[in-house]
Amino acid sequence: MPDARGMAFRVLGPLEVETGGRLVEVGGPRLRALLALLVADAGRVVSLPALVEGLWGLRAPPDADRTARVYVSLLRKALRQAAGDRPDQELIVTRRPGYVLLPEPDAVDAVRFERLAAAGRSSLAAGEPAVAVERLTAALGLWRGDAYGEFADTPALRAEAGRLEQLRVSLVADRIEAGLAVGDGEGLVAELDGLTGRHPGHERLWGLLMTALYQAGRQADALAAYRRARAALVENSGLEPAPALSAIHRQILGHDPRLLAPSTAPRPARPAQLPPAVPGFTGRAAELSTLDAMLESGEVAVFAVSGTAGAGKTALAVHWAHRMAARFPDGQLYVDLRGFDPAGAALDPADVLRSFLDALGVPTARLPADRDALTGLYRSVLAGKRILVVLDNAGDVDQVRPLLPGSPGCLVVVTSRHQLTPLIAVEGARSLALDLLSPAEARDLLARRLGPDRMSDEPAAVEAIIAGCARLPLALAIVAARAALRPGFRLATVAAELGDVTGVLDALHVGDQATDVRTVFSWSHRALSTGAARLFRLLGLNPGRDIGTAAAASLAGVPLPGARTLLTELTRANLLTEHAPGRYTFHDLLRAYAAEQARAHTGDDRPHTVLRRSLDHYLHSAHAAALLLQPHRAHPITVIPAATGVTVAPLADHKEALTWFTLEHPTLLATLESAAVIGSDTHTCQLAWSLATFLERRGHWHDLAATQRAAVGAARRLADRPAEAQAHDILAGAYVRLGRFTDAHTHLRSALVLLGDRVGRAHVHLDFGWMFERQGSHKEALDHAVLALGLFRAERHQDGEARALNQIGWCHAQLDDHRQAITWCGQALALHQALGDRAGEAHTWDSLGHAHHHLGFQREAFTCYRHAIDLFRRLGDRYNEAGTLTHLGDVHQAAGDSGAAHAAWRHAGAILGELDHPGVADGHNTSATFPGGAECEPLLVGTEPDPVQKCRAGVACGE
Repeated sequence: MPDARGMAFRVLGPLEVETGGRLVEVGGPRLRALLALLVADAGRVVSLPALVEGLWGLRAPPDADRTARVYVSLLRKALRQAAGDRPDQELIVTRRPGYVLLPEPDAVDAVRFERLAAAGRSSLAAGEPAVAVERLTAALGLWRGDAYGEFADTPALRAEAGRLEQLRVSLVADRIEAGLAVGDGEGLVAELDGLTGRHPGHERLWGLLMTALYQAGRQADALAAYRRARAALVENSGLEPAPALSAIHRQILGHDPRLLAPSTAPRPARPAQLPPAVPGFTGRAAELSTLDAMLESGEVAVFAVSGTAGAGKTALAVHWAHRMAARFPDGQLYVDLRGFDPAGAALDPADVLRSFLDALGVPTARLPADRDALTGLYRSVLAGKRILVVLDNAGDVDQVRPLLPGSPGCLVVVTSRHQLTPLIAVEGARSLALDLLSPAEARDLLARRLGPDRMSDEPAAVEAIIAGCARLPLALAIVAARAALRPGFRLATVAAELGDVTGVLDALHVGDQATDVRTVFSWSHRALSTGAARLFRLLGLNPGRDIGTAAAASLAGVPLPGARTLLTELTRANLLTEHAPGRYTFHDLLRAYAAEQARAHTGDDRPHTVLRRSLDHYLHSAHAAALLLQPHRAHPITVIPAATGVTVAPLADHKEALTWFTLEHPTLLATLESAAVIGSDTHTCQLAWSLATFLERRGHWHDLAATQRAAVGAARRLADRPAEAQAHDILAGAYVRLGRFTDAHTHLRSALVLLGDRVGRAHVHLDFGWMFERQGSHKEALDHAVLALGLFRAERHQDGEARALNQIGWCHAQLDDHRQAITWCGQALALHQALGDRAGEAHTWDSLGHAHHHLGFQREAFTCYRHAIDLFRRLGDRYNEAGTLTHLGDVHQAAGDSGAAHAAWRHAGAILGELDHPGVADGHNTSATFPGGAECEPLLVGTEPDPVQKCRAGVACGE
């Protein structure tokens, strides 16, 4: 391990960086990929072209070299900060033609793995097998998963991962050879059996298996292994075994004592964790026979018992496991994985592994923290043992796979509501589908609970109960329990309670969804008031995953106070959950049941009518919220009238609008899709317009592009040229942020063609300027900004004029004329402040800060950036807040305050890490008008400013 001053890099599994006992947050996917490329060649120079190819492959952006340098700068800052800002701790050094990572010796786990591997092999060659086992086990123990696994799309890292994996497999054989040399043959048999099954042409593994079997006192099995090896070799390659394998065969035939060594393997604990067998278990004779036959075949190590909820999977598995317990002398393990437990979350496999290893006698102090390491230890402990493992109520295959033994001898029984098809396809599990009880089995179950006399008195009622419960064991047990609690009631009365839901049960029993659960739903549904039952059904038609009070009121077409009363009733009935104040949700089964009930009880609530009210609610609420976020939005629209019964979300100010958008963002996207599905093009266009400002400020560029593509198509179908032009304009902005400049240019040209008014064309010219500036064409950007300014002034459009002034100033800054930048941006600032445009003012403060910083006026730059940050924060514009924080850090650094600089950079990194957008480090700032009225973001500056002679000309920024 590296010393206390060093930093550890781990790549044999998920990429991790650790220093001082804590993990270092590196950043988003591209920063992680950059670090991985440097770690793979630690101590060697990686050229800039190699980094560009590794980060982007064949899809590198035009300014990839510059962006890669910025990423290196960000990564260098993160590592320098984690190392305590010590000058001697610079880990990434610039060396032509690129960069080199210089970690402490042995700080990279892959390097340490190769060193331990070499040492282990040397010990094995020197006749020190015990030392070799220790060193090789330590080397293999460094692996936490696939080497460079998250970078499979990077060819260089994929090749390095392949090399390390080949070495690991070879080392496994070395470690087994060392283990045999110290007499651990019995403990290695199971592992070797599995390895030879996966690598039938690997003669060394066959020889090791034969030796292990011989050490375990299984000479006949060792000779049989040789025959299997010979058959596999002849079949696969047509060759007889090599002399080395034949020699081991002769040694076994001759009882050669050199194959033997004293065993030191400890005796493990013998767990007995099966829960008590279900009392009065009845039926399932055919299924029990099938399980018996699968066990006798000896071909399969995993049984998957699937069936609908309440079919009795657990009862069957536990009952059969008790019958077979004697066949597994090393013990039985059991766990309820809670994959479908309504009372809590599914169990983490790592927690189950710790529990199992504790039951198997492994000291707690020996348990690793990593789940993959826990799985490896668990499989090592089970190797060569005969243990029955029951994994009950599994949610999915991923919950099961870490708990499967790695070698024959053990048997696993898994129960799940899912069929677990991947477990059958990949792990070779045998499947047992548990159906409903037969009529005879259902009668036996009721007889055990109710008594034969009560059954014989009302045979017709018994048949009606069985039919009403659909022969589902849990449903029968529930009804039997209710009847047992009312011994004076006739069974005909119980049957009558079920009679009117029998048809509903049949209709709802599809796939893997639980019939008994739906019965419970129907009982709860019927107990509601008429209004609450109607609202419950309509909630199944809501496009989103949850819903607010005003949206629920619109869905039902009722006033807000009445909706609150109905929602409270549903919450008390446990048909809804208020997961946040005023926001309600239910899980997927309840949602499906509610939707089916809505279709079955249409009445006046036709789905199209309900959906129109929902669309109107979200459109009018989003439009109001958008105007609160950006009152000076370009291209304002007038929304269509709302239908009767629609309630608009009551939003008082900018803060409430931002909170509403944050909560409703996923639902709004789903609503826009619903509008497209029913063909409401007007809703599609206007919802897309209303979403744009929020999506821009939160950096959701892909969502922004998707919504505007839908709006372009909808506006075209409506033959609405202004709406189509707006959508093209906003879509172009999204493409610029995504680095798709050709597409952006196409859409901006389309917007110009469609627009007839000078103000609209001026906005598009600003966007052209912004696009050219992002591509480094600053002169072209300035030309478009000047053209836009003339058009705005001709129409006396002050909002546009202010934005154009700021963009002109910024373009001058990019052309290194920072004094002109201050002059132009000073005019923009005054106009923005006079208009009350806080977004425009924030961007202009950022531009002024940039100019002052490059003129060497750090105090003025600090003041400008603080004004911008405060405004962006109040606007909820996190992306631009992060960019300006980064610039503020540069000012602190220039002033010699490294602590304040790193604090600003950390804050910016935290925000950008949440957004994790690939364009957050393009190396420049711009304040050009952004399509739709919001302005584009300042981005991270990755290099120090050039020295500029200081002067005091320009605007007074104030304190």
